[in-house]
Amino acid sequence: MMNSIDDIRAQFPQLQRTVYGKPLVYLDNAATSLRPRSVIERWSRSASEQSANLHRAVHRVAVEATDAYEQARDAVRNFINTPEREEVIFTSGTTHAINLAAFSIGEAFIGEGDEVIVAESEHHSDIVPWQLMCSRRGATLRTLQVDDTGHLQVDLLPSLISPRTKLVCVAHISNVLGLVNPVRSIADICRQRGVMLLVDGAQGIVHQRVDVQALGCDFYAFSGHKMYGAPGTGVLWGRRELLEQMPPMFGGGEMIGTVRWSGSTWAPLPAKFEAGTQDISAVPCWIPAIEALKEMPQDDAVRDYLYATLTSIEGLTLYGRSSDLSEKVPLFSFAVQGVHHEDLALILDKMGIAVRSGQMCAEPLMDRFGVTGMLRASFAPYNTMQEAEYFVSSLLKAIKMLQ
Repeated sequence: MMNSIDDIRAQFPQLQRTVYGKPLVYLDNAATSLRPRSVIERWSRSASEQSANLHRAVHRVAVEATDAYEQARDAVRNFINTPEREEVIFTSGTTHAINLAAFSIGEAFIGEGDEVIVAESEHHSDIVPWQLMCSRRGATLRTLQVDDTGHLQVDLLPSLISPRTKLVCVAHISNVLGLVNPVRSIADICRQRGVMLLVDGAQGIVHQRVDVQALGCDFYAFSGHKMYGAPGTGVLWGRRELLEQMPPMFGGGEMIGTVRWSGSTWAPLPAKFEAGTQDISAVPCWIPAIEALKEMPQDDAVRDYLYATLTSIEGLTLYGRSSDLSEKVPLFSFAVQGVHHEDLALILDKMGIAVRSGQMCAEPLMDRFGVTGMLRASFAPYNTMQEAEYFVSSLLKAIKMLQ
């Protein structure tokens, strides 16, 4: 049980290392979180003791590996409150999950002249798959825009939805803006008009307690590596009645019912969408990752301090502002007048601080705000107030050096 910040930090080995002779201050959590010992140990045990293919052989090790894999599905099912375990599809991450959804939704539900609406603030992984699908199916991609503060203009959504609209795609939380989008309100609009809703939950699963039934969406996608789990793991959750109608994206072992030269049939959910050998060692890590996430304290002090401080620095523009900080997570993207974001990131790195610079895989959003890139500092519960203060003082030094 992790009761204090010291207890939490002790569980994450990477926090004990130094870079350039300075203690590592890891503030790139929105890209990839660190992993606790419980996940590392589970990963190692799976790789060293339970290496066997899944669902196929009857020998003891294969049965253990299969049980561990399916127990992970139950853990995910309970964590996000899905109606049925078969609705949990394992993928390699959010990108894979959305690509799978885009292909299969397109084949099942999208025809020539139909429309898909995607929010302007989306990650490329929730833009490009829909562009590919629309091109293939002869459909049109439309955009739900954000206002100058970064908030989705949800009031415009009803007028964007036409009789040809089949699907709306939004992030639960923007990986650039750190704003919690009103998914339930969007879901209500979509439901009233018979439109499906897919939510990119890559950031939402980390900062919110996700209940897919309460959210009212039809699909929810997320990754393990952003929530203290193993890289190469992800989930696509979908409503059974929709998944049943969707064809698989990949063909191969385990996803089939029967195979004949005359044609093949598909296995029941979830196997239909899980072709081939899955990540045998990494998937069981969902169990300790979820337990670690549940134990993380929700302390807003660091977020509040950073928001107040960053919005007061002259020449610094923070993107994703809100008068209600309950809809803001501790993720801050900004630009500094007269200073290149990558130069800032390189100087901060020499001070031991790991941040992200660039377009954050959201080039259309960068265009919306008229910048070539931003600097992003994203915090996790293992980051301390002392680290936040050190980040601010180091940022001010770096800005002074570059101006």
